[in-house]
Amino acid sequence: MKDNLKTLINYVLIGVAGFLPIALVFQIILYVEHLLRDFVLLIHGRYENPLVTVALFIVAIALLAYFGKLLKHDKAHVLYYLEGLIQRIPIIGTIYRVIKKLIQQFFTTQEAQVREIVYVEYPKDGMWVPAYVTNRINDSYILYIPTSPNPTSGFTVMVHKSKIVKSAMDIGEVSSFVISVGVDYARPDEVQTLYK
Repeated sequence: MKDNLKTLINYVLIGVAGFLPIALVFQIILYVEHLLRDFVLLIHGRYENPLVTVALFIVAIALLAYFGKLLKHDKAHVLYYLEGLIQRIPIIGTIYRVIKKLIQQFFTTQEAQVREIVYVEYPKDGMWVPAYVTNRINDSYILYIPTSPNPTSGFTVMVHKSKIVKSAMDIGEVSSFVISVGVDYARPDEVQTLYK
């Protein structure tokens, strides 16, 4: 029964990880298609000449391609002045920065900064939880601590490297541990290292 539950959880996690990028790309395609269709209908409603509509549609596609080229090659142009303006708007700027970092992490060829699993004492000393290392700043680790049974909710904390214990678990094993509320623990031998 335990092996069947573990297999089912692994398949669900793999399915979610495989489906999310497809769903995200599909949503982006639908949004761009809707945006371009509205643009064409707006222009065509004002100018009955189909050549004007086609010309403006080609200009819109060319502008999108130009912005894509700027983003790909990190060249400073008007786009970066616009980006600076967006980042000054309190809530929208924060959302924009987070989305930009996520997109850069998924769509650039650079390796992710850190991919580690650690244990940290949280919420108080003597209580150990597994955490994902999301970033490192000098001797400090920024950790995401998932909560059971839903690992997408949790806490982000910053701790000194002396407060963590490294784990041999991978992301799938930690996710399975959290979702199963501790029933599926792939590395029970690591408990001994936590309570020395």
